[in-house]
Amino acid sequence: MKLIVGIGNPGRRYATSRHNLGWVVVDALADRYGLGRARRRFEGWLREGRIDGVAVALLKPTTYVNESGRSVALVANWYHLAMEEVLVCCDDVHLPLGRLRVRRSGSSGGHGGLASIIERLATDGFARLRVGIGPPGRTPRGDPGPETDQVRHVLGRFRRSEWPTVEAAVERAADAVVTWARQGIDACMNAFN
Repeated sequence: MKLIVGIGNPGRRYATSRHNLGWVVVDALADRYGLGRARRRFEGWLREGRIDGVAVALLKPTTYVNESGRSVALVANWYHLAMEEVLVCCDDVHLPLGRLRVRRSGSSGGHGGLASIIERLATDGFARLRVGIGPPGRTPRGDPGPETDQVRHVLGRFRRSEWPTVEAAVERAADAVVTWARQGIDACMNAFN
């Protein structure tokens, strides 16, 4: 079993926010592979199924981003997963809009959801797929913008002009997850970094 976690916040208010990009990737995978309805379990929304023959669980924690580790730890313990079987998808303000970065392990990089997961699992030894949302205070062309506060930026919505880039990034991120599930982290890093 492989666990694929999408970090995000519950509720309509956050549904299309930059911080919910992990949820969007998980939903794209569920739609692509027809994984059906999610069930409310382990303080999150959980779907189980197969991606190209690989058994997977897709998790969207509903604990809010900064407490994501509670839900992830419950699922990882339930399935008795090794950390090599866990991949976390999240947004990243340090990457340009639409850029992907796959890592085998590492720090939280200032992301509250990753920090919570590291704390609850007592390791940073799980894979992560970061999807760039760009830094606050800049427009896609690099001009100063109105959103200079990082919290407002990550909880804000994408601009209409950003959606084509976001949609393409979500599809590429879903492809990256499939590569990770089927071929492992090295193949995924080689293909998508």
